[in-house]
Parts: sequence; structure tokens; C-alpha cells
Amino acid sequence: MGSSSIGRLYTYTTFGESHGEALGVVIEGFPSCFPIDLEFIQSELNRRRPGANKLGTSRNEKDKIELLSGIYNGLSTGTPIAMIVKNENQKSKDYSKLENLYRPGHADYTFEARYGIRDPRGGGRSSGRETLSRVIAGALAKSYLKTLGIKINAAVIQVGDIKATSYKWNPPFEGPLYSPYCPERDQMIGKIENAKAALDSIGGVIECHIEGLEKGVGDPVFDKLDALLAHAVFSLGAVKGFEIGSGFNSSTMLGSQNNDQIRYEGENVVFETNNAGGILGGISNGCDIIMRVAFKPTPSIAKKQTTITKNMENTTLEIEGRHDPCILPRAVVVVESVVASVILDSILVNRAYKNQ
Repeated sequence: MGSSSIGRLYTYTTFGESHGEALGVVIEGFPSCFPIDLEFIQSELNRRRPGANKLGTSRNEKDKIELLSGIYNGLSTGTPIAMIVKNENQKSKDYSKLENLYRPGHADYTFEARYGIRDPRGGGRSSGRETLSRVIAGALAKSYLKTLGIKINAAVIQVGDIKATSYKWNPPFEGPLYSPYCPERDQMIGKIENAKAALDSIGGVIECHIEGLEKGVGDPVFDKLDALLAHAVFSLGAVKGFEIGSGFNSSTMLGSQNNDQIRYEGENVVFETNNAGGILGGISNGCDIIMRVAFKPTPSIAKKQTTITKNMENTTLEIEGRHDPCILPRAVVVVESVVASVILDSILVNRAYKNQ
């Protein structure tokens, strides 16, 4: 399995470039005879497509899925499911002058160091556009998980240094920011608009909840459920931080404060708090799984920056083209998607163990 593939039993491989003919995904291990709702998959893609959000890029792609294999009469056949999305609104000429220099904050320099060649048009495989393939795989996973009573929702809770101080977790969350209602919501939107006006960009934090997952899902040691979630989330190019439960705050607590004390109530096991974030020893404990993901600012900005050419000459650069001043609104569905795929994969692995 190569670096463009992920999963153990529910696996998917993504392919394609930001300015190539198309992007796509090949999914294996999805259960057979399951009704496939292509309209739902398309609606998930619409949540992240460029041009659909006033806070994002002006690149306008329809992102219409085309089914190639794995579905017959509306049902999954158990064979590989392949889908593609064709690029229609790429402007590769915007990247012509980038072929001989390296953009700060991008993977240009490291891709060339690794492969000896790179696709300068939108970053090729390192482009955030690659995530549309993960949304397709995640939409399939979400559909299946829904039949098990499992819901996965994410939302923006911080933009720059503006944090949501109090909010109710009551999805679905509305655009353009896709955050829970909070007193700071307009300030967070303003942060993005100000960054765009200044020819700059800004990052922030997305929170994701998994509700309804039964206890006992996951494995100890190397394939811990939280480790697999972190792996999937960190594979997103703009992610720079991940925490689960009390996260980094747990380092400031005493054990008596951080331990989730347990009691038996009626016929249920109850955890009085959820500092563990729903996972103990790499295995779900029946509580909601709560994680937060930190995204860096979009590296493509129109402000002048210093960089070097392929000939190791110092130069300056002002990036042209159509870029997101903040990736967060479009990244909400991407976080949900990679998380959903991990959860489905872990459930299938647990079923396989129990059937041995």
C-alpha cells in the first residue's frame, strides 16, 4: 500500500492533481448489498467545493461525481468502488512563474527533494483539492455508520486568536463559517474577511464529535483508535495540531482532576466527566469522542515574501491566483470524512476479530 492509501479493511486510495484532468478515489472493503445514495455523496462534496462559500476561494468548480465501478442497481457490489471528479475551472497559467522557484509554506521544496520533480500547478498532489477524494470515501462511511446510530459532526470553534467561549453542540451548523452559534461568531468571520482584505490568510481550530459509537471499538498499542484518528487527521496537508478530550489541558491537571470517575446508574455505566474524550487505552468507552484539529493559515498569499529559485538564488514572490483566505469552512466536511472512514474501518476490524 502506498502513501496515497489508508485503512486496514475499509481502505481507499486517492489519485489525481489539482490542475490535472481529474481527481478520484478507489474504495475497497465497503460492505456489499448496501444502498448507495449518490445524491448524499454529491451534497457532501458541495460542502467543500471551491466557489460555494463567500469566505473561500473564487475558483468555481462543480465537483460533479462520476461513478466508474462497484455499484449495480443502486447497491454496492462488494467490489472496488471507483469515482472521479473532473477539473473544469483550473487556471494553470497562474502558476507558470512558480515552476522555477519554491513557494513559502508549501511542499514545493520538499516534493522536489523527495522525487526530483514536482507539478507546480496548484501544488499537484499536495493541493488541498485532493481532499475531495476523501470526502467521497467519508460520505460512504457516514451512510453506513448512520444505520448503526453513529453521527459525526464537526464545526469551526476558533479563527486566529478568536475562540468560541460558550456554545451548544446542536448540528447541523450553518454557513458561511459552519460554527456553533456563539457570541464570537461575527468576530471570527471578521477575522477571515480582514485577512482577505490584507492579502493574507489565517488559521484556526475545528472540533469534531462522534456520537453513538459503542464501547469496545479499537485496539491497544499501535492501532489505538485515537492514534488512527490522529493519523488520518494529520494526513490533511494544513493540519498542525490534534488533541482529544482534555488534550493539552490535561498536562496542567492533577490526576484526581483528569480521571473520569465512574459509577453504575440503573443498568448503565456512567463516566462523570469526559476528559478522556471517549477513548481509554485506545478503545472506545461509550462516551462521545471529542477531538480538536488545528489548521495553519493557507500558505498561498498575495503579500510579498522572500524565497529561492531552483538555482539557489534569493528572490521575492507575490502569489497570484484564487486561494482561500481561510481553509476552515471548507475543511469541516473533510475532517468529518476522514474521521468517518477511520470509525467504519475500526468497526469492521472489530467484527473480523469477533468472528475468528
